[in-house]
This record gives sequence, C-alpha cells and structure tokens, in this order.
Amino acid sequence: MNAPHYIGFDVHKKSISFCVKTASGEIVEEGSVPAQRRVLRQWASARPQPWQGALEATLFSGWIYDTLKPYGERLEMAHPAKMKAISAAKKKSDTIDARTIADLVRCNLLPACYVAAPRIRELRRLLRYRSLVVSEAVRMKNKMAGLLMETGALYVKEKLHRKKYFANLLEELEEVPESVIDLLRLSRGALEMFESTQKRLVRELLADPELAQRVERLMSIPAVGEITALTWALEVGDPQRFRSGSDAMSYCGLTAALQSSAGKQQRGPISKQRNRWLQTTLIEAAKLAPRWNPQLAALHARELERGHRNRATLAVARKLVAYLLAVDKSRQPFQVRGPSSEARTQQDWAQKAG
Repeated sequence: MNAPHYIGFDVHKKSISFCVKTASGEIVEEGSVPAQRRVLRQWASARPQPWQGALEATLFSGWIYDTLKPYGERLEMAHPAKMKAISAAKKKSDTIDARTIADLVRCNLLPACYVAAPRIRELRRLLRYRSLVVSEAVRMKNKMAGLLMETGALYVKEKLHRKKYFANLLEELEEVPESVIDLLRLSRGALEMFESTQKRLVRELLADPELAQRVERLMSIPAVGEITALTWALEVGDPQRFRSGSDAMSYCGLTAALQSSAGKQQRGPISKQRNRWLQTTLIEAAKLAPRWNPQLAALHARELERGHRNRATLAVARKLVAYLLAVDKSRQPFQVRGPSSEARTQQDWAQKAG
C-alpha cells in the first residue's frame, strides 16, 4: 500500500508554489506551476502517490480548490486569520509558506475553514454583486440631492427619486446651469440602471430551484424578508456546521470578543472576525423586525428600557439568528397554529433556537 504524500500549496494570481512531503517530513518535491486549470490538471493527474493537501483561503483559492479536489484523497482550505505559523514567521517566502502548509497537513494541525459547494458560491457571488449595485444606487441618489443643494434648487426630499416628480422638477428648475441638469439626467439614468439590475439579480436567485424551498421556509419567520433569507442561506451554506446558536451568532459578528486567562474572562468590543455580509443584513433586518414580530418587539422594548438602543438592536439580531438557525436545521417552517397556541408555539421555537 502506497503511503500518502502531503502537499502544501501557496497560491498567487499567476503561479502556485507547492511542497510535497512524506509522513516523516522528508521533502519529496517542491517547485511552482502556472496558475492555469489545464496545467494544474496535468500536474495533479501525474502524481505517482495518493496525496492530501491544503491551500490558504485567498481571492484565487476557490477555482484552484475546485480544480485540484478530484485528484487528491483530501484537500482543505486553511483559515487565513489562523495561519499564525505563516504570518508570524521571521523568514517568509513562497517556498517556506508551502513547506509550512505541508507540515500542518502532515501533523493534522491545519486550521481548516468551511468551503461551500460550487453552486452556493456561484449564487453567493450574485448576491454580493447585488449589494455592490445597491450601494452604487444610493451614491447616485446622494449625488443628485447634492447637485441640487449646490445650486440652491428647491425640491421635496421625499419625492426626489420618483420618476414623474423628477421629470417635472427638471423642467421647472430656474437659474441652474445646463451642465448640472445634464449631470442630473445622467445620475437618474444610472440610478434606474442600478435598480433594474438589482431587481433582476434578486429574481434570478429566487427562481433557483435548489434555493427556492429553503428561502420560503426562512421567510415563514415573521420579519424575515427575501434579502435576509437569501443572505442567510447563501452565506451560511450548510447550517449543520454550527453546533449551537452561539457559534452562529459569533460567525455573524453579533458577539463580543472573549479573552479568558487564569480563570478571568474579559469581553471586548464586537469582534471584526465575522461574516460582514451577514452582519450588515441582520442589523438592518433587526431595526425593522419589531414592527412585524410581536416577540421581537417585546424583546426590543425590554432591552430598550436598559437605556441603550444599539444593544436592543443587537439583541433582536441575535434572536433572529436563533430563529433562522432553528428553521434551517429542522427544515420545517416557522408557524403559529392559532391564537390560543401562539404563546406556546413561540416558546417551543425559542427553546429550539437555544
């Protein structure tokens, strides 16, 4: 029986450095190959021994992982924030990094991170692009208002971005340079393009057959809409990877950093090690959730009595995570069976949510 080799990959945009080691740590081969799918497949298929490998998670790692995975016994993605063996090294080069990753794989000390399925990553890319489009649309709205304020034009703030009102406003503007009117038309055209693009992206995501049922279950929770459900489903991937609601809340960036030493625990500010897409979406949803969910409204009011609005929003966001995780793991919709059993149903779901 052939003993497996252990390979560390240090990936870059144009090249990939590798180091092949035996179980005893002996270097069998090292070098670099161009970062091209055809070359990678040829290199991986020509390996004489079965192998296990790892690479650090970077912008380029996704397609490299998908290309190499069918050829190895095991291939993992290393968490970049936990690769202290590389980032804290006195000497650092592509060759040394590849050797270090190979050693971590060989000794089973690699801080592996979750890698979503290719289809989930494809859909997640669309959703994140939608966030970019929305932010650009907001910039266009602010620019239009700024142009009007610069020239002293009067307008109704609440109606500015309505199509009919904006068209009438351009015709009624007085003592405004023609260049400003041209810029307003360009900004309006860009705004309409951004809004139509983001709506099309959302329609495509909701129409995906693998995603539709899951999103529908998540939206059965009062105060969870399309964007919140889509963001949760695509950013979390497999909900079973979270052992508890606390782990999920930490992943979403809703808990403080914890330092524990010599029997003493100290909480810091909200940790920056989080999924920022989920954090932003959940905080925005938590600000509106009390309007639609009586239980979340009661929680918000109770926390608000303590005098801190931001903490009340965080408490609602954490409860939303608990509900989302419970529904996602159970694969059952969140339902209230009737007025007489509403309190009991909510209590049952609160217990399931942890």
